[in-house]
Order: sequence, then structure tokens, then C-alpha cells
Amino acid sequence: MHLQEECFLDCPYCGEPISVLVDCSCEQQTYIEDCQVCCQPMLLHISVDQEGMPEVYAQREDE
Repeated sequence: MHLQEECFLDCPYCGEPISVLVDCSCEQQTYIEDCQVCCQPMLLHISVDQEGMPEVYAQREDE
């Protein structure tokens, strides 16, 4: 298990593929991060399973 993992997703605003660095030491996280392409604020929901693998779901901040 790594303490940080790079996860890939599509921006919910512009649809471009981006990556985020996830802290795998926390089981559940929710925070806002700006898209690296369009700079819009995405709400990221992150969960880490028992094997340390993160799953990231991104949504628009205004949803």
C-alpha cells in the first residue's frame, strides 16, 4: 500500500481527463479541488478500500 496514489478522472465541467493525488491514509475524504484544465471547483469524494486502493468520484460544486 502506498500513502499516496495518482487517480485519473474526467472533469465534470469540461470533460477533460485529469489526475489527482490521493492521500490513502484516510478511508473517506471529501474536498474541493480546482480542475487543472478549466480551473472550475470540483467536489471530490474519495474512499479507500481495505487494500489501500482509492476510488474517486468528482461532481460539480454547484450540484
